[in-house]
Amino acid sequence: MSVENGVPRASVAEILIEALPYIRRFAGMTVVIKYGGHAMVDEQLKVDFARDVSLLKFIGIHPVVVHGGGPQINQVLDKMGIRPKFVRGMRMTDAPTMDVVEMVLGGKINKSIVAQLNQQGVRAVGLSGKDGGLIQASKMQIVFQEDMAKPPEIIDPGMVGQVTQVHPAIIHTLTKDGFIPIIAPVGVGVEGETYNINADLVASHIAMALNAGRLILMTDVDGVLDEAGRLISSLDADRAREMIASQQITGGMIPKIEYAIEALKGGVKKVPIINGKKRHAILLELFTDQGIGTEVTLR
Repeated sequence: MSVENGVPRASVAEILIEALPYIRRFAGMTVVIKYGGHAMVDEQLKVDFARDVSLLKFIGIHPVVVHGGGPQINQVLDKMGIRPKFVRGMRMTDAPTMDVVEMVLGGKINKSIVAQLNQQGVRAVGLSGKDGGLIQASKMQIVFQEDMAKPPEIIDPGMVGQVTQVHPAIIHTLTKDGFIPIIAPVGVGVEGETYNINADLVASHIAMALNAGRLILMTDVDGVLDEAGRLISSLDADRAREMIASQQITGGMIPKIEYAIEALKGGVKKVPIINGKKRHAILLELFTDQGIGTEVTLR
């Protein structure tokens, strides 16, 4: 039997046949992808991501990418002697940190992703929330209550924002003209002030504004695991809230779950959370029968 890239040709044909109905189903659909974690720093995974997103565009899907950049931001902060601090997965952001965040997200990272996609033969354009008034934001206050017997603590995270409104006209224009928008999660306030916004939060609001068929949240784990460490392939909102309350879901997974539920309530059809450390994770999630991550549902 002949072999192609280590895979028997018959197996390649079976993979393509399995993908065909999904390609038909998703043609013309908007898919918002939150790109982050290890997939953004591993060289092979960066190439795989660019190829996967390019393939989506070539077969008639409309990908929109919202990217993070936590590890890269931390590297620059470390060189400056600034120690990062997080609360409930949110980066505490003072003025010096905000300068670094905007420089790294809107500059180096954003343009690097654009270049990688352009090398694959598609046309990508980098944006931040400031471009075209895309992401309007206001200052976020974090309410944290570790002990239910005590009053909640109000935490000021600095220049961290919450999305108040998305104006997607610039995305529609770019998509109509055949471009892939690459969005840095930086928003602007009513006085022109700049806010650092959680990339999962931005991706969920972008997905709602575009009435996206899918919001894919990439992370560094397989998805949500049960008490035995097994992947939960489908997780409804009620069970997710119970797992957060019992601390089975912790850290950065909490905002992912919360924003996934918010997106679903806002009209997004499905929200899978997938492991970006797996090669071609996006294609495996969209074009195979079983998928590879945790699909968050309302019920």
